[in-house]
Parts: sequence; C-alpha cells; structure tokens
Amino acid sequence: MTKTNLKTLAYTAIRHKIITCEYAPGIFLNEERLTEELHLSRTPVRDALSRLEQEGLIEIRPKRGIMVTPLSVNDINMIFEMRLLYEPYILLHYGALLPEKRLTELHDIFLQTKPDSEYFHNNAYFYELDSEFHLMIVNACPNTYICHSYSQIWAQNQRFRNLTGDVSARRLAATFQEHLDITGPCLRKNWKEAADKMAYHLEQSKKSSFDYVLNSPDPPDIQL
Repeated sequence: MTKTNLKTLAYTAIRHKIITCEYAPGIFLNEERLTEELHLSRTPVRDALSRLEQEGLIEIRPKRGIMVTPLSVNDINMIFEMRLLYEPYILLHYGALLPEKRLTELHDIFLQTKPDSEYFHNNAYFYELDSEFHLMIVNACPNTYICHSYSQIWAQNQRFRNLTGDVSARRLAATFQEHLDITGPCLRKNWKEAADKMAYHLEQSKKSSFDYVLNSPDPPDIQL
C-alpha cells in the first residue's frame, strides 16, 4: 500500500472513532497506542493527527498529549449558527441543482409519520435519512469553499448526535414534518419558502438540542 493510502487509512480510521465517540470528547490519545491499534507506522498516524487538529477534532497539547476536543454548549450554539447561515442560503441560491428524483423519494418517505412506521422504531435509520437529506442539499452547492467549511461543522454535529443518543419520538415526528415542509416548496421550485422552512427547522433542532443537554436527567458529557 502506498504512503498516501496509508495516510488516508489512518486519517479515516481515527476520524471515524472520534465522530462516533468511540474516542470520547476530552480523552487523551496516545500516538504509540494508535500505531499499534491501526497496525501502522508513526508517519501516517502523525499525518492523520495533523489533519484532525486542523479540523478541530483534536488538540495537541505540549507536555500533555493528544486530546479529543471537548464539546460544549457554546460549540452547539456555533454549529447551529453556521448551519443557519449555510443551509437556507444554499437552498435559496442553488436549490435548482438538487437531484429531483431523490428529493421526490425523500418527500414520499417524510410523508410516513404514523407512530407504527418503521422510522419511529429505528433511530439509526432516522439519523441516516436525516444526514442524507441535509448533505444532499449541501452537496448540491457548487461553491467548494462552502462545502469544505460545512464538512467541518458536520463532523462536530455528528459527534454531538452520537454523544446524545436516541431522539425522542416527539422530536422525530416533528422533524419529519419539518423536512416535509422543506421538500414540498423545493418540488414546487419555491426556494424562498424552502429556505425559510429550513431556517425554522434548524431553530427547532437547536432548541431541542439545548433542552436535552440542559434538562436531561442523564445529560451527555458536554461542557456547560
């Protein structure tokens, strides 16, 4: 395997463990243990750690080690602030580039809001649909600078999601309806309405996230 492929392998493996919170926020990683765990030499691991530091997923602290970046309430606020800037903007200016066939398919899925629907009993599938929906919108944007910046936000967003665990059935139903309120105007080519509905959806998601962190009887390990 080439050096480039080994670097990519190390980066992908470590990043996945951080995003899924297998490497939890705030823990310290050991470079030597990473090389043993991944069966790689120090060079690709160090390259991967350098990239992950640039993305804000780890902090290399002199004399202390490599720390997985903690998550805080302020991080949640900043993530949603950036998403509110990007996602409605992309719909408003680049909505016409959305893949209409998949958009229609997702619209039909979001119509299925009955409590006995499989989506209400499989949170993993719900998260997969939710991620696909939002990434489909962002990936339609031809501005590579926006897409690159968004990818960093999305990585942190996924960490937060994995840390907080299951979504409530009530919020799931509301999310389906909010997605439906976005896809409907998209199919009608009403991008202003779609952008407004996306902004509303993200505001509700932000509120739900803060409610969970601040009021949960078993709160996740997120700094206040």
